[in-house]
Amino acid sequence: MHILPTISTMFIVISAIFVGFGWYHIVKGNRDTHEKLMVLGAIFALAFFIIYMSRTLFEGNTAFGGPESLKLPYHLFLFFHITLATIGGVLGLVTLWFAYKKKFLKHKKIGKVAALVWLLTAPTGVMVYVLLYVLYPGGTTKPVIDAIFGL
Repeated sequence: MHILPTISTMFIVISAIFVGFGWYHIVKGNRDTHEKLMVLGAIFALAFFIIYMSRTLFEGNTAFGGPESLKLPYHLFLFFHITLATIGGVLGLVTLWFAYKKKFLKHKKIGKVAALVWLLTAPTGVMVYVLLYVLYPGGTTKPVIDAIFGL
């Protein structure tokens, strides 16, 4: 079992659950509950990011171990997921910043998009996990730090 990818995938799912419930509560007018849930969502997203970046730096990314015929579709899907995750992360940070600065009109406008993107990112992340660690054995890895130093 690949414990760190499993934990990080769980964190991103938990983050999305908090974001979904946070969105629900702001629609219902429960600002305090919304704020608490969104902060928890951000904390779990940050925990995911720390684990992901640590693994990438010191262990490397896992190569797709599935059949050759699925490599291109997998990589296209992975690119889609990474794009969503990057956009969602940036929008999430901007949304949190606007909330912190009490610029709630901007927060509300960007927050809707950020939440939607994040709620699409989590399931695509689960799919990447399933393809890399459940359906097909993971391929080789090389730590980025080794690649940087030519090791």
